Amino acid sequence: MSLKMPEPDAAVLARRSEIAVALRAIVAGEGVIDDVDALRVYESDGLTAYRQHPMLVVLPQTTAQVAAILRYCDENRVRVVPRGSGTSLSGGALPLADAVLLGLAKLNRIVEVDLANRVAVVQPGVTNLAVTRAVEADGFYYAPDPSSQIACSIGGNVAENSGGVHCLKYGLTTNNVLGVELVLMSGEILRLGGRQLDSSGLDLLGVIVGSEGLLGVVTEVIVRLLPKPETARALLIGFSSVEGAGNCVAEVIAAGIIPAGMEMMDRLAVQAAEAFVKVGYPLDVAALLIVELDGSEAECSELIGEVERIAHANGAVSVRISQDEEERLAFWAGRKSAFPAVGRLAPDYYCMDGTIPRRRLPEVLTRMAELSNQYGLEVANVFHAGDGNLHPLILYDANQPGQLDRAEAFGADILRLCVKVGGVLTGEHGVGVEKRDLMPEMFSNVDLEHQEGLKHAFDPQMLLNPGKVFPNLHRCAELGRMHIHAGQVPFPDIPRF
Repeated sequence: MSLKMPEPDAAVLARRSEIAVALRAIVAGEGVIDDVDALRVYESDGLTAYRQHPMLVVLPQTTAQVAAILRYCDENRVRVVPRGSGTSLSGGALPLADAVLLGLAKLNRIVEVDLANRVAVVQPGVTNLAVTRAVEADGFYYAPDPSSQIACSIGGNVAENSGGVHCLKYGLTTNNVLGVELVLMSGEILRLGGRQLDSSGLDLLGVIVGSEGLLGVVTEVIVRLLPKPETARALLIGFSSVEGAGNCVAEVIAAGIIPAGMEMMDRLAVQAAEAFVKVGYPLDVAALLIVELDGSEAECSELIGEVERIAHANGAVSVRISQDEEERLAFWAGRKSAFPAVGRLAPDYYCMDGTIPRRRLPEVLTRMAELSNQYGLEVANVFHAGDGNLHPLILYDANQPGQLDRAEAFGADILRLCVKVGGVLTGEHGVGVEKRDLMPEMFSNVDLEHQEGLKHAFDPQMLLNPGKVFPNLHRCAELGRMHIHAGQVPFPDIPRF
């Protein structure tokens, strides 16, 4: 593994058996996993290029158990890596050799459905899709819908501030979470937010959503439910150039139209998706837009006409409008299956996540094509076009020497490009370990020091999910762990985490 992570603490590793006994006193039965072969299941998350066995895995079933585990680890200076379903694509749940991996899969109950107040109270191990399944018979749904929604957990969604194809109109996880129950590293249990839309005082809920497990462990979530719209229809629009598709996206938004979803796939992604699900995607187009509009029947009909007009004005070569719910879902089936579909084209692929201003989309796609030629690796583009959230899929073969390194370098250049054109390093996948060392591309040292100061306020010993997000320990001197003389860091050539 080329990625540098914090060095294991030999003193903690020497106490492995002692720690396992203590954790079994908190979580009895099969709640602690210490068998080497069994630990292999947890050696990576969705970023499978990097693997590391955890020291131990503990699987609590209650908030009280989570609190007791964290309190013990805090008192004994044992690192903890929280984990949901393990679908993170940024290495957010990558274990450490000397850390306890805290799996939340057994906290999987829907505690309450309150349709009168349009909320549901769920534990973090509940899958994203399960929330909608629980309320759809009553005409409600949960809006954030990542492509992995059949498997990803609500707790993981909160950690990464996940989005999905409908986040353009209905927002990311942060816009759909009203409250959380949070356990600090000290074992203290807090409740932030509630069933109301806004709470008084500091917006600590906004701090927690998207904090990637660095500040605390979420054990309960209050999510917002939305009524199913009267009508939802989708357009499948093909373009002979990616520039035309990009311009169409910009003009639709500029016209004041906010689609429920607006997705784009390039030729390679379209061909892979069609071969995988066979839903009738046109194969002779350079780019394909899926635009979904919802609301009343009259509103949808009017907006469909306007989107169709804008599409033709930007060189659309085909327009297909869904005629019923089955066809609308078929349009989305290809997009939702794009990642596994592309996985059939090469032994491995590297999924990126960056966000750019919509107006720069044609320019960025052109530059990505140039980078593809430069690195000798194909890239399939699947992304949330409406909010400029790119998901390039870089194809490579890990069995070929040097290809993983080239794929990582290619991906890093894509993210640098995103920042250069006024975008950001991540849209919904988080920073994790994948983008950790690129944080200085976007943030100054002062910015990073403030972020780490927030981390220190919640977790003074820096035990929760270490090695993620922050490229180095900017605050070592302030925390009394290093002597700084005349502003010079000793041994500056040594990587610090």
